[in-house]
Amino acid sequence: MESGTDSGSALPPRREENRPHLMEAPVNSSDGRGDDVYQPDGSEVQDDAGLLDAEDTLDDDGVDDPLDRGWSPPERPWAVEHSGVTAAEGHRGETLDQRLAEERPDVTAPDGDGIGDSGDTDGEPLDDEVGAVRSGRLVAPDEGAHEDEESALIATDVGVDGAGASAEEAAVHIVDEDALSG
Repeated sequence: MESGTDSGSALPPRREENRPHLMEAPVNSSDGRGDDVYQPDGSEVQDDAGLLDAEDTLDDDGVDDPLDRGWSPPERPWAVEHSGVTAAEGHRGETLDQRLAEERPDVTAPDGDGIGDSGDTDGEPLDDEVGAVRSGRLVAPDEGAHEDEESALIATDVGVDGAGASAEEAAVHIVDEDALSG
């Protein structure tokens, strides 16, 4: 029996001459490329095509124009508080205790009882004045750009802005006035 085959296999024997694509090519280091990896020449470099069309992306958030998507910045700095950000810290390195402290999970306060956010009280009572349907972006009659001639707080719902609303905007819900008790 030949090496690389077995009696129950339908595959042909593995031989290097059957796989010419695995043969090693000599490395030419005289042309200046370090390890002879592929490097595009100037003719293959493409200019930035800008934003992709919605049908060319995998994201479908219901917004037709990608420039209409909202964006909320993160609530915390990402790497500013991390050790090793500056060159001096990177050169000095971290102690073993610092490295192990990053591996331990952060201890968080226990969640509330499910009704409200507070763990040491009964929480917030359920409120029938909180709607289930989220409101869209509220825009003043002057669109926030002109002189306000209306002294009252009046706004128009212009729809959800690409799910990029801030926490304050996402907290606004539509309440059915007919369903209110009282």
